[in-house]
Amino acid sequence: MSVLRGHWTLDDRLERTLREVAFEVPAGARSVTVRLGYDRSRGVLDLGGASPGGFRGWSGGARDEYTITEVSATPGYLPGPLEPGVWHVWLRLHRIPPEGLDYTLEIETSPEITKFPEASLLRDSTPFPDNAPQSGGAEGAAFVPGSPPAGERPPPRDLPGVDGLRWYAGDFHAHTLHSDGSLTLDELAELAASRGLDFLAVTDHNTVSHHPHLRKIDRGITLIPGQEVTTDRGHANVFGDVGWVDFRQPPDAWAEHARARGGLLSINHPLGGDCAWLLPVTERPRIAEVWSSGWWDRRWGAPLAWADAWRDDVIAIGGSDFHRHDSDGLPGAPTTWVLAEDPSRVLEGVAAGRTAISAGPRAALLVRLGDELLALDADGLVLVRPDGRRQVVRGDRVLVAAGAGRHRLETYANEVMALCS
Repeated sequence: MSVLRGHWTLDDRLERTLREVAFEVPAGARSVTVRLGYDRSRGVLDLGGASPGGFRGWSGGARDEYTITEVSATPGYLPGPLEPGVWHVWLRLHRIPPEGLDYTLEIETSPEITKFPEASLLRDSTPFPDNAPQSGGAEGAAFVPGSPPAGERPPPRDLPGVDGLRWYAGDFHAHTLHSDGSLTLDELAELAASRGLDFLAVTDHNTVSHHPHLRKIDRGITLIPGQEVTTDRGHANVFGDVGWVDFRQPPDAWAEHARARGGLLSINHPLGGDCAWLLPVTERPRIAEVWSSGWWDRRWGAPLAWADAWRDDVIAIGGSDFHRHDSDGLPGAPTTWVLAEDPSRVLEGVAAGRTAISAGPRAALLVRLGDELLALDADGLVLVRPDGRRQVVRGDRVLVAAGAGRHRLETYANEVMALCS
């Protein structure tokens, strides 16, 4: 085992936030374990790593230890061949106090398969048996002790189709044990399905280690591959099976990566406290998480003002940014509705601008039906048109003429209850 000790200063952080610490993996190694130690009461160091072949994982500040083997890895990290040669520990100097921060790295390579440091994490990293049915995956019910049973899905809302398309309910922002969430993919899918969602984008931070498992999970909900590209100056979600997006590159490169591989990029919670969007871009992405669970007082009009200032044709989506119970919103708070052929093709609907957002799966809703808007369960709310004209909605199922642009429903106190692109 190698032990490296060092000291990061605030000047180090200002010079270059992401640092690489090299170490050697000998031929024949069957596991690599990295342990990071520092005083968490005084600062934050984010953790990740790369092999000679490239990216091997990221856990940020969620954990201080990871293990990689050929067949399995700590959630957030990619299993696979352990190439001999120079590997790197990635350390992002997220929070360094003026007096600096001491750290220790313990790096261990072994000719034997090393047990994982946190047995509970094996729920997400146990390899899937070759002869197992394809309805489960690494976290399928048949192979995961304590896996939640399939719950009862609420009945769908009565929404008419449009030209052969249907409205589907979902959430474009959620996390699991593969980054800093508390639930396995199975548990998250079960929770989202029990709330009546048709689709859920799983967007763990700076990693795609969850992607191979998504198609193997059968909980009655479509799971969309995603990655929250996370930096100190802004976050963005990339949707689609497009491979790992290098967060070390500028955001223009993220957008090009997504575009070249058929994915989509959205700006996340652009007014979100210490993770607000501060990054320069050559071309402003059209899709934006205008409504997130951090919009805790929806009488505050800043998210709508930001969207109008960002560009005049923003496609608004919503995301709960769910991490764990009693933190952020539950999946579907808010709910994004997408008009699409089926739940597996909702990204096509988003790209076409066919979206609406409600506070929850059963909350007041405003959707576009061709030249009309349907206001559902919105009796007494106020319909606000793009030009500022307002009218009171009378009834629980009301059709009104639709114009171009974003419409919304508000309470008499100007609290936003629903958006419609």
